[in-house]
Amino acid sequence: MREFKFTLLPLFFICLLAYGSGTDVHEYGLPKAVPEDVGVSSERLGVITPTLQGYVDKGQLPGFLTVIARKGKVVHFEPVGMQNVENKKPIKSDTIFRIYSMSKPITSVAVMILYDEGHIRLDDPVEKYIPAFKDIKVFNNQQTQTHAAKNKMTIKHLLTHTSGLTYGWGDRPVDKLYIKLKIFDSHSTLAEKIEKLSKIPLVFEPGKRWKYGVSTDVLGYIVEVVSEMPFENFLQKKIFKPLGMDDTGFSVPPSKVGRFAGIYRATEAGGLNLVGRPPLATDNMTFFPSGGGGLVSTGTDYLRFCQMLLNGGELDSVRILNTETVELMHYPHQKYHRDGWSYGFGFHVVTRENISKNQRSTGTFSGGGLAGTNFWIDPEKELIGILMTQILNNQYPFQGEFRKSVYQALIDSEE
Repeated sequence: MREFKFTLLPLFFICLLAYGSGTDVHEYGLPKAVPEDVGVSSERLGVITPTLQGYVDKGQLPGFLTVIARKGKVVHFEPVGMQNVENKKPIKSDTIFRIYSMSKPITSVAVMILYDEGHIRLDDPVEKYIPAFKDIKVFNNQQTQTHAAKNKMTIKHLLTHTSGLTYGWGDRPVDKLYIKLKIFDSHSTLAEKIEKLSKIPLVFEPGKRWKYGVSTDVLGYIVEVVSEMPFENFLQKKIFKPLGMDDTGFSVPPSKVGRFAGIYRATEAGGLNLVGRPPLATDNMTFFPSGGGGLVSTGTDYLRFCQMLLNGGELDSVRILNTETVELMHYPHQKYHRDGWSYGFGFHVVTRENISKNQRSTGTFSGGGLAGTNFWIDPEKELIGILMTQILNNQYPFQGEFRKSVYQALIDSEE
């Protein structure tokens, strides 16, 4: 009997510890750690929340969720302010945000899963999967005439935003065509959108230069064609379910609407206007399956996605991509700015030319969204930073302030 009690007691504590650890992972996405144990100063981290709270107190921003992970452990996970100002509903750890262009890295990972599986090659012409792109036209510089494209648009061109596609934001002839053909009509299907795009001339020959645009939406449709399943189903099967990203997708069901943040537009007077109305408990919110900007997610889910990439394609014994493929994705394939900024496959990449201006290490890869969301992954420092908010027409420097505070909190790099 004594022997039974002796063995049972340690087993009880082992189970208790496992339960506690599991709770942290469930709430934060990764295990928590004392910041100093992974080379981060708790005291210096303490400036982040008051800084962001200042924007909330002034009525300039609705709220934030900030997340920092170092060496696979969460050292900071802090909600500030409201997810819905009108209803005085605070942001929580499981608040769901529109991540807009932070969808692009996820879509790029989906493409590279097909690459790893041998279904596609980077130099495959887009017309191989979308025949409508076989006879694409290209505008001259003045956009007064068009000619047949001399180069084939490839999957790599789409991944690096060197395809010649754009976003149609402006008043040039190409922009007016994007509007005329209703490229961003949410009532159309993904296939219909891509069919419309194939009829619009490119703004330059594929491969000639960099231009941010709808390239990633085309990639999403290629995933749909190659996998022979709806794009959103592929993401769920190959990325979200394996990584435990339970709140990420192109919809917010009624059971989760209470966690969905309202989106706001900054006013010239420094205030906020709610866009639309607060979601109702009966709403079943579904969004266009845009690979370039249609997903919603949480800080927890996106942290798990980032940690998978930082780990070289694997998380919790689940492998999503080969390590060499992840390295290929955040290689600086295309320089696009005079300060040395480059672009990989779905990520902005820091090069040595601009390292002194933004604290991040050479090789750091990152992205952001239209509503002020932002993330970065710094392999050299084993560091992840994520900021979630919902503000359009942002005019405030909170992203840079957050990033600066994070790097100033690193203490092992000072030795």
